[in-house]
Order: sequence, then structure tokens, then C-alpha cells
Amino acid sequence: MQSLRRVILPTRRQPAIHATIGSVMTHRHHERVLSWYSAHSRDLPWRRPDASPWAVLVSEVMLQQTPVARVLPAYQAWLERWPTPAALAGSPAGEAVRQWGRLGYPRRALRLHAIAGILVQRHGGQVPACHAELLDLPGIGSYTAAAVASFAFGQRHAVLDTNVRRVLARLISGTQVAGPAVSVAEARLAESLLPADPAVAARWSVAVMELGALVCTAARPRCTECPLAAECSWLRAGRPQAAPRRGGQRYTGTDRQCRGALLAVIREAHGPVSGPQLTAAWPEPARRSRALDGLVADGLVEAHADDMFSLPGV
Repeated sequence: MQSLRRVILPTRRQPAIHATIGSVMTHRHHERVLSWYSAHSRDLPWRRPDASPWAVLVSEVMLQQTPVARVLPAYQAWLERWPTPAALAGSPAGEAVRQWGRLGYPRRALRLHAIAGILVQRHGGQVPACHAELLDLPGIGSYTAAAVASFAFGQRHAVLDTNVRRVLARLISGTQVAGPAVSVAEARLAESLLPADPAVAARWSVAVMELGALVCTAARPRCTECPLAAECSWLRAGRPQAAPRRGGQRYTGTDRQCRGALLAVIREAHGPVSGPQLTAAWPEPARRSRALDGLVADGLVEAHADDMFSLPGV
């Protein structure tokens, strides 16, 4: 499959595909974004020509709700240990949880382990290129399936992460932020803006994502550096501010913090951990018990006799 970094832009002119941007988006507008991307994109390992579809899938799972800076070392260590799905499938699920470390939302480690097993059993140890088959993998939703199909296989899919949605909301709708969830209309619009050529569309998708991450940012957008500033409805309207959203949930003293503290003790141990060891990590009995029950229910921890706990299969 042709690498996204090797795509040569077509010389033919693309037909106009959406008329609400003020100046109709054409091949020229696509080329502006793609040229900006060529000049300013970050050199991320999952975007390199030698990145396998498995590497792309791992990166997309890790990047869910986690910044690039935190993902980079975890991603590199993960692929050094498990460069293929078969390598991961041959390890206990608990080792995936251990390797995940403090990346956050550790159930993603279990999902990757489950995905690896399915890839070995049903797909010859390879990540499928088919979008529908990607959607059938555990924990893979519409965004991740589209991202892997696009970035690993050069297919034409609308890839709507937070950054892309923000760029399109400002560019076309004139709003500072996108809605809380992707609507059918939003998905159709993103699809209509894709270049016709699948390989160029895949590169366009990652370019718009990078534009949102580096220029059309949530807090301090650098509109003077944007290749689509002349077409931006939000900029023309004077950058109207949306009503502030409610702040995120507190972390200190929550069940989530307790789960993290207990899992850290179990993850760093080289055998089962006793109840008293976990009491030292979180003295409050009610929250500790609730968090342990949740970790066991989620498959992140195994409970043994005599009040002992370990990573699954370890």
C-alpha cells in the first residue's frame, strides 16, 4: 500500500465539493493544506513510511484521550516488546496492563490484547484493511476504524477527531467549537470535503488533523498561520466565543484516583499482592473495596484466595 508520505498530489483540478465555505473549496484549497502539512507536520513515528498497520492501530488506541507527548515513549516501548499482533497475543493480558504503565485508561491495554488475539485467530496475524472488519474488532469505534483504514491503508474515509471537528466547525459553521458528539450531518459534511483520490484524501485527513493540533488550537488559535484563513467563517465573523463548557471532573480523592493507586501497586509487583499492601496504598476501606471490585470486574485484576490480587494471567 502506498505510503501517505509518498503521495504525489494530482495535477488535475478537483471539482467543487461544498459551497458553504464562502469561496468554494477546490483542488487549490486542498493543495494549500497539503502543502502546509508537508512543511510543518511533526515527525511522528506512526506517520513514517515504515510504520506497519499494527503500529498505526496501536498509536490510535493510545492516542485516545491521551496527548502525543505522553504516548510517544509508551508507543515506542510497546512496539519494541510486541512488534506484531502475534507477539502480543502470546503474552498474558496482565503483561499488557503492566506495560501500559501510567498512560491512563488501562482498559485500552486489554482491548489491544484482545484485538491481537482476534487478528491472529481470524486475520492471519494482520490488521485488516476492510473498514467493516476493523469495526468488528473490540473497542474499535467509527473514528479508530476510519483512522486506521485511512492512515495505514490510504483509503478515503472521513476521520473526525477533536482537532478535525474543531477545524471544520470554525471553517464552515463559524462556531468556535464543535458539538459534544458527531452528528450525521457533520459526518456527511466531512465526507463531502474529502478529495476524490483515496490516497490524497487520506493525506488530507491527517493534514487537517495536524492543522487543528498545531494552528487551529482550542485555546490560542494562530489564524495568521492558517492556510485556510481566507475561507474561515469563524474568522470572518470576528472569532465569536462559545459559552464556556463545564470544567472537567476532579481527580483527587475520586474512585478513579483510587483505582490508579491500587493498580500501580499490583502492576509493579512481581507476584500477587496482599490486602494489607493495598491498604497502605489507599487507607479508606469503602473506596478501596469499591475500586478493587471495579478493577476485578473490568478484567484488569484477578482476585485470589486469602485476599490476594494480581494482574490477569500473571
